This record gives sequence, structure tokens and C-alpha cells, in this order.
Amino acid sequence: MRFERRAHRPLILVLLAPVFALGAALAIAGVLIMLAGAPVAEAFGQILNGAFGSRLGISETLTRATPLIFTGLAAAVAFRARLWNIGGEGQFYMGAIAAAALASGAIAGWPPLIAIPGAMFAGALAGTVTLLLPLGLRLRFGVDEVVTSLLLNFVALLFVSMLIEGPLKDPLAFGWPQSVPVSEGAELPKLLARTRLHAGLLIALAAALLVHFVQSRTRFGMQSRAAGLNAAAARFAGVPLGMTLIKVACMSGGLAGLAGAIEVMGVKGYVTTDLSPGYGYAGIIVAMLANLHPIGVVAAALFVAVMFVGADSMSRVMDIPSYIADVTVALSLLTMLLSLFFTQYRISR
Repeated sequence: MRFERRAHRPLILVLLAPVFALGAALAIAGVLIMLAGAPVAEAFGQILNGAFGSRLGISETLTRATPLIFTGLAAAVAFRARLWNIGGEGQFYMGAIAAAALASGAIAGWPPLIAIPGAMFAGALAGTVTLLLPLGLRLRFGVDEVVTSLLLNFVALLFVSMLIEGPLKDPLAFGWPQSVPVSEGAELPKLLARTRLHAGLLIALAAALLVHFVQSRTRFGMQSRAAGLNAAAARFAGVPLGMTLIKVACMSGGLAGLAGAIEVMGVKGYVTTDLSPGYGYAGIIVAMLANLHPIGVVAAALFVAVMFVGADSMSRVMDIPSYIADVTVALSLLTMLLSLFFTQYRISR
């Protein structure tokens, strides 16, 4: 028996791959819950109840999903063009600190119609520059961007830590390492009163639609897909590979940086070194679960947010470790990769 590459990928297999992957991941997670001595059906019921069973639960789920949509889009855009952006976490933090610095300094006191877009642009620009560094090393010296973008995560976090301990430290934080807060005019409006749900969710949904339009209806989208499918053939067909990758990096890094800016402007109001619980890394899982499709990223981000928010509720009610959410999300990535493998290959005798 051997694996044989399919001549073409059946559409039904491509559509069902995420369903099989999530089903397998939940089944394995159910076994782990059972081994922990808890009823599986009740545990999954508590996850859904914690995520959707109350006004607060729904708002927290959507709030968690917002940065995941941005970082998932960032990874999906880059991966489709075979630009392996593993630095979403660093770009997230660089975008957050850039937005906080601008919103608490140069544009502090400006009207919201100017301050909010200005801070968002600063965050997107910071994320873009952070990704252009490893891309430049790849284009100029052939350095693998997987390594450089990953290592830049730690450099970015240390740089942010230096800023919030130094020139951007809040003097009213009683020694706690955090940046100066963004001005009131740069804060994103709330969608629901007395919750953390903010207008960044609408911006994230609009970004998903825009990315889908760019990738499916524009010349640049065609060029980026061609670069990802076969770089040599794309270059032979006249696609400017270097410039295409630069544009892809600008979009991918900008989306990750925008995630950090919106998280600061909509949720916390200032930057700390624990601002992200791993949104940059989780975005890679979101992109893979969505099969790199921008609209699918929204659904995948919602699934990951449900697992994280619901697992906290399940842990409180049933005394099951909330780490089951991390295990389930990691399993979903592995099962999704396996499902995608079988959409491209089949077993033959």
C-alpha cells in the first residue's frame, strides 16, 4: 500500500475536511474528559453554556474572537502565498505599543474620527515593518523566514517590555509595568453596555470580507495565489514574485499589527506584557482550520474562542482543568493537517 497524489482535489473532500477534523478533535478531547472522571456530554454542554448561555458569555466569546480573526487572516494571507509568517505574536505587540504610543501622545485629545483611524494605522504600520524584516532577509540572503519571524516574537516582546518600563511607563500605575493609557478619544466604542465587546468586531468582519474580495477578485490576489501554488511557474508567467511577497507581507503584518492596536483601543486601554494570551500563535491554528479561506477564518476564530471561554466555565463548574481547551485546539490543528493530507493523497495498492 502507498500514498498516491490525487489528480485533483474533490470539492466534497475539501468542504468536509474541517468537519472531520473538528469531530475527531472533539472525540479525542471527550476521551480525555472521560479519563478525568467527568461525564463527556455534560462537560461539552458546560462549554457551550459558558460561551453562549448568558449575555456576558456571548460578549466575552465575541471579544476573544475579534483578535483571533485578525491574526487568523494574517496567517492565512501569508501562508496562501507560501510566506511562512510565524511572527504574528510579535507583530501583535508591536502594533499594540505603536497604537498606545500615538494615542497617548501626538494625537491625544484629537476627535475620535481622527484619533481612532490614526492609532489603527500606526498599529498596522508597526506590524508591517516587523514582518518586512524577515522577508527582506529571505529575499536578499535566502534566510528561512520561519526562523527569523519566530525569533522576532521574543525580540518584539522584550522591546515592548523595555518601553513600558521606560519612556512609555505609566507614572500612575504604582510601579506596575504598563504603558500610558490611550486617550479617551482613541477608545473604540462598546457594542453592548457593561461588557467588553467593542466595535473592533465589526472591523474584523469587514477585514475578512475585504481580504476575501482582494484574494478572489483582484490581480494581486491571483498573483499571490500563483506564488503559493508554484513560485517557479509564477515567475515564468511574469508574476513579479519579490514585489508580490512584499505586498503580501504588508497585508499580513498589517493585519496582525491591527489586531494588537484594536485590542488596546477596545479592551485594555494600555499595553502590558501579558496583553496577548497567544493570539499570534492561535491565529496560525485558526488559519489552518479555515483552510486559509478568509470567510472560514471567522468561523474558526469563533470555534477557538468558544473553547477558551467555555472551558473556563466548565473548569469552575465541574472541576476539570481548563487546559482541555488548549489540548482540543492543538488536536484540531493536527487532525486538520491530517484531513488536508488526505484531500491531496489517497491510499492505493
